Amino acid sequence: MQKSEFTPEEDLMIQREFEALLDDYAHTPHRQKVELITHAFNFAYKAHYGVRRLSGEPYIMHPLAVARICVQQIGLGSTSICAALLHDVVEDTDYTVEDITGLFGEKIAQIVSGLTKISGGVFGEQASEQAENFRKLLLTISEDIRVVLIKIADRLHNMRTLGSQPKEKQYKIAGETQYIYAPLAHRLGLFPIKTELEDLSFRYEHPETWQEIHDKLEAIKAGKLESFEVFCKPIRERLESMGYSYTLKARIKTAYSIWKKMMQQQCSFEDVYDIMAVRIIFTPNESMSEKDQCWMIYSAITEIYRPHPERIRDWISTPKANGYEALHVTVMGKNGEWVEVQIRTDRMHEIADHGYAAHWKYKTGESDDSELDKWLQEIKDILAHPDKDAMEFLGTFKLNLFAQEVFVFTPKGEVKTMPQGATALDFAFMLHSEIGEHCIGAKVNHALVPLSYQLKGGDQIEVLTSNSQHPQKEWLKFVTTAKARNGLNQYFKREERKYIKHGERLVNDAISMDKDLAANHDMALARLLSYYNMTQPAELYAAVGQGEVRLVNVREIVFPKKPWWKRIMGNDKTDSLTGESLENGAKAPTGKEAKEEDKPKEKKKEPHAIVLTDENLGKEYILSNCCHPIPGDEVLGYKDPKGQMFIHKVDCPEAALLKTSFGKRLYSATWNTHRVQSFVETIELKGIDKFGVFIKVLQAITKDFHINMRAINISSDNGIFQGTMEVYVYDRSELDSLLKAIRKIDDIKEVKRVIVDQ
Repeated sequence: MQKSEFTPEEDLMIQREFEALLDDYAHTPHRQKVELITHAFNFAYKAHYGVRRLSGEPYIMHPLAVARICVQQIGLGSTSICAALLHDVVEDTDYTVEDITGLFGEKIAQIVSGLTKISGGVFGEQASEQAENFRKLLLTISEDIRVVLIKIADRLHNMRTLGSQPKEKQYKIAGETQYIYAPLAHRLGLFPIKTELEDLSFRYEHPETWQEIHDKLEAIKAGKLESFEVFCKPIRERLESMGYSYTLKARIKTAYSIWKKMMQQQCSFEDVYDIMAVRIIFTPNESMSEKDQCWMIYSAITEIYRPHPERIRDWISTPKANGYEALHVTVMGKNGEWVEVQIRTDRMHEIADHGYAAHWKYKTGESDDSELDKWLQEIKDILAHPDKDAMEFLGTFKLNLFAQEVFVFTPKGEVKTMPQGATALDFAFMLHSEIGEHCIGAKVNHALVPLSYQLKGGDQIEVLTSNSQHPQKEWLKFVTTAKARNGLNQYFKREERKYIKHGERLVNDAISMDKDLAANHDMALARLLSYYNMTQPAELYAAVGQGEVRLVNVREIVFPKKPWWKRIMGNDKTDSLTGESLENGAKAPTGKEAKEEDKPKEKKKEPHAIVLTDENLGKEYILSNCCHPIPGDEVLGYKDPKGQMFIHKVDCPEAALLKTSFGKRLYSATWNTHRVQSFVETIELKGIDKFGVFIKVLQAITKDFHINMRAINISSDNGIFQGTMEVYVYDRSELDSLLKAIRKIDDIKEVKRVIVDQ
């Protein structure tokens, strides 16, 4: 961070931002504690005085912005505002948590302490290893949920100001945001924040694509808002005749949402039909239930416009796991376009905007536990059995962050919420880990199904168990919930500890049975590890305990007839364990000499930017098989522990994990190729099987584009043909032009690029 005195203009800007914060706070229903907030601001201002962010902006503007997000977008009160203003004081200055406790009380200090524990360099040198920090963040759920909410606000402001960071840092931070923070905001019901985080991540990961979609959106927005007014006119008249106080809002999709739909449906921007939705927010009458009144408004709308029979979503009867409630219906407008209408009460809207903070405000009693409360309890349960591998924990937690829900029934008719794609085994673990461990199958709608059966909405499920049943490693392939995966991993670790303990006893017994081995126990163990190509004693103990390694020739391994140094170290003349000369009286380097030899050579610092050329592709830089990047794709580089540089597409699923956890090994990458190398790409085709249609496809590929093909696999069934073609292309632009030309052929209904392992 930079440091310099603030100018009078900057001091005025800071003061205006603080007054805007107080104005935001004054418009909330919270009990006004302006004096406390002013005290926190003055303290933070002095603590950060003269300090600047990378952009040159006074650092104090960051905590002020975070505090405003907490008020405006999450609806938090004075305790959270003070904690947001102070959240970097302990981390970045000489003040301690004890100082905060003395000045602001225990509760604010506890939240600041929680935020300090999970800070540590989102923008610093230690920016890569974030999985452990994220676990610390979740640990605070059991202390105070406000820590997580403020951290999300902090991340949102960091994303809004990400432009001042180097390209490789942008990839890392945007990837981490997309992988963890956006889903976390979604799960806590913070929909506007989740949407903005996704769009900002997309903007920095795919700047050109984001700009292209953004410009197209801006071009049609005026027309969409005009059609919104035409669409809403009869709805306004009906709602007024029903006597409701209401607000009608237009919701325009973000660039990210549109791009995601384009990718899922392999369609163009112009083919995304639901760019606009209409939101009805009304104040319900006290004489009737909210649910009944939502359905009354639904009935009124469907008298005006014809509804789509398969696009009705009732999130009122059974709210989403994150607390979201609304009634959605898609109707056909007068201009022939489908429009989604979302019907909510004021209370439902506040929960949809402010998430957990509003959800907590509307709770009516201890027995009023929602699916969100159950999810938070599940996180606490997972944290109660910590996993030493932070990355494994992160993956386990991520499993059901963004899942859609299905509703199933127990044999007694109780409704249970499960993530979409959950299996019978997931359901068993949801009931209890003991039931999951001993599950042998289930009955769904009174019919026997296997553990891997995927639950469907409305299923009634009965779990079958047996005391003789124990978890199998294959189960990890089809469980989808964090609770089931965590339960299985805990079981396997318990079993592994048993094997390690048993194996350790067997190894020690084998060594102690021979006097020479027993006298050199540590040397014997080290040579056994080297012989079996292992690094940790626990690896050897586990292998022996499970019977994978049998200790039948321990003495020969430790004291081999053939010189051990030749087998292990090639031409080295010295036994590395004893230091004895093994040939011609040569001695191993010892003492200072050895230390000097062992000292690693200082590495040259490499710039975190690479240029991909025809000369270095496949030699210095390896194109990853998981996503098959070609020139023109947006890519990044990842240097593995062995020093090899792999090139991934920016949106590759594997790259998403790398961005989250290995930021320091990421490199921004650009192409500078000249159509020397060609790359094999796979095209998937679907269409109407009419005479001559495939000839037109081949003509486009070979005659119009002069592109060579490696393989064709086409089949036809009931008048529909589909298949794949492998073609040689120089870059992304050539491939896109080819796909565009094939799409124009009559009777071709779908054509897209697909990734196939080669």
